[in-house]
Amino acid sequence: MPGHRLAPDIPDDQTAHRSDAGDRSTLDSTGDTGDRDTLDSTGDTGDRDTLGDTGDPVAVLDGERRHLAASRAALRAMREHAQSLSADAAGDWVSQQVLQNLLDQRVAALADHADTPLFFGRLDRFAADDLPGTVHVGRRHVHDDRSRPLVIDWRAPISRAFYQARPADPMGVRLRRRFGFRGGELTAFEDEPLDEGAPIEQSRILTEEIERPRTGPMRDIVATIQPDQDEIVREDLGRTVCVQGAPGTGKTAVGLHRAAYLLFTHREKLARSGVTIVGPNGAFLSYISSVLPALGEVKVDQTTVTGMLGGHAAPEDPAVAAVKGDARMAPVLRRALWLHINKPEDGLLITRGASRFRVADHEVREIVASLRGTTRYGPGRAALAQRLAHTVLVRMEQRGESPDDRVQDAVARSAPVKRLLDQVWPKLVPAQVLFRLLSDEAFLTAAAKNDLTAEERQTLLWRKPPRSWKSAKWSAADGALLDELADLIERTPTIGHLVVDEAQDLSAMQLRALGRRCRTGSATVLGDLAQGTTPWSARSWTDVLTHLGTEGVVTELTLGFRVPREVLDFAARLLPSIAPDLAAPRSLRPGAGSLTVRPSADVLTDLAAAVRGVLGHEGSVGVITADAAAPAASAALTTAQVEHDVLTPDGTPAHRVCVIPASLAKGLEYDHVVVLEPADIADAELRGLARLYVVLTRAVTTLTLLHTRPLPGLLG
Repeated sequence: MPGHRLAPDIPDDQTAHRSDAGDRSTLDSTGDTGDRDTLDSTGDTGDRDTLGDTGDPVAVLDGERRHLAASRAALRAMREHAQSLSADAAGDWVSQQVLQNLLDQRVAALADHADTPLFFGRLDRFAADDLPGTVHVGRRHVHDDRSRPLVIDWRAPISRAFYQARPADPMGVRLRRRFGFRGGELTAFEDEPLDEGAPIEQSRILTEEIERPRTGPMRDIVATIQPDQDEIVREDLGRTVCVQGAPGTGKTAVGLHRAAYLLFTHREKLARSGVTIVGPNGAFLSYISSVLPALGEVKVDQTTVTGMLGGHAAPEDPAVAAVKGDARMAPVLRRALWLHINKPEDGLLITRGASRFRVADHEVREIVASLRGTTRYGPGRAALAQRLAHTVLVRMEQRGESPDDRVQDAVARSAPVKRLLDQVWPKLVPAQVLFRLLSDEAFLTAAAKNDLTAEERQTLLWRKPPRSWKSAKWSAADGALLDELADLIERTPTIGHLVVDEAQDLSAMQLRALGRRCRTGSATVLGDLAQGTTPWSARSWTDVLTHLGTEGVVTELTLGFRVPREVLDFAARLLPSIAPDLAAPRSLRPGAGSLTVRPSADVLTDLAAAVRGVLGHEGSVGVITADAAAPAASAALTTAQVEHDVLTPDGTPAHRVCVIPASLAKGLEYDHVVVLEPADIADAELRGLARLYVVLTRAVTTLTLLHTRPLPGLLG
């Protein structure tokens, strides 16, 4: 294979990624040549010359295996050392708890996953600096008992060349080596010389790793990150990045790996401010849950937008939710809050001993007017109390008294001031304001002004209001409105970095809520405009960034690595209808024979046969149906004695076969997908064709369509 030097077929039962082209392989001081000293327990042989092209590939592989064993032993020692540390040295109980928590995180981060290789690549460098001449690149840093690095973290600056180096710009690297693994065992290697100027063809090991069937949760992609993905991953913390990613381009993985990279590069800062992953539903979060821990990052919060905004999930008409999600609700809510400010009917009278001090009603009005709208509602109420008390102190000084700050605080807490505050600037919680807005037509009209039409106002009003705001059941759309009001009352705490996946599905008000949480931080925004399935789905990323309240760079990933070309081209027939401005995605995997479109007299009868037909192949199986049809599909599989799960919003499947309601399919992938009645999926909701596009692009090996009704739209 031009541009590669590969290990020949090696007689090893565990070899999964063999390459039988070429007869040359390189090995430096980390390997074994057969006629030189073998590696010691640290994987170091001293300053031996690098072995040339005559090296024995079997010996090279054996040497690399010894280096892996030494690295695993060193990682165990690092973990045992961390476990031996005690928090008792801290001075007090609180400090001990904080220190113990940090030690527990350190121990968890040093866990060795038996089925995951510690390193996946190696760089042989032109040693023109103080850095090592040979670097093994892996998921985390590993050093021996003399602090010598055995594995370098993939996020370290020196590791960037593993992803970016090429013959035109070798970045100080003369040879890049990739390793093949099965489970945690090293089975093969492949060399790419970068100092010969020859173009490098696609790595077979890299291709096989990308195409490897998957079961269970999502895996990390550190071994297969492509140069354009790596550029996104390594963007600086201070920059918000928006990624438009077609199906199979790895946008979700890129976002997760960027979070891991930022935690590595800005550890101290993000340890204080935090990193949060926001996904579309609990099933998606369960699917991605193992990625960051596998990279040694255990201190990352994962949630949904609904969970972040209070967990409200009362059912609601999509038309009502669409109005509530519109950005025009922001000024309506602001007016609704400040309409609770009342004109004072009387002034303030404070009695202290035999003295009386009065603040006239017109003075109170002036103070209220000076504060209204210039601060948040909660601090404004507190400031009013202090301003009134300060005015009283001025009266005291005018009479020759010498009051201090303690007197001012006492006046601010006095009963007359509290009564005046309750009358003029009442204490409020978000639910009180929203309850009044949705149940009082006159109040809604006053707050809406010209921002909402009469029809939209009628859409928002409750037909049967709850008895009080305390008994109200709020919807997910209400959650964003309550959050907006909460920020108008008290400032929302910020997060250091936010990763938002499937962002195209968020309403403007939900995006505003997320933007408030990273107003002093940054965000990684991920999505695909073609996969927008909500009534308020974004039509442009410029709009999304505007609602987030941030400036960012928009980058597009159009080259897919997972979805077969035959499947992706078939699904892309829907793009002119759902996203005409997007370029059609491309796939590196031809996938001949991966698509089967099968007319059926009864899809439920034929379902079991279709599932059994793919169970003979490796990988997971997803049966995707319209939401309403999921119980019937499950019953059909049960009758046919096919073990399976039915995916729920917060569920984690335990079996290889899973029935997936179409509304939960976004962000997931399965090796083999069977889609029942595509027309039913398309007809089930307003943006049903976009939902169908999502469903058709979940397959990474085969896609089978069973249908009795004609295929919708351009698919036919």
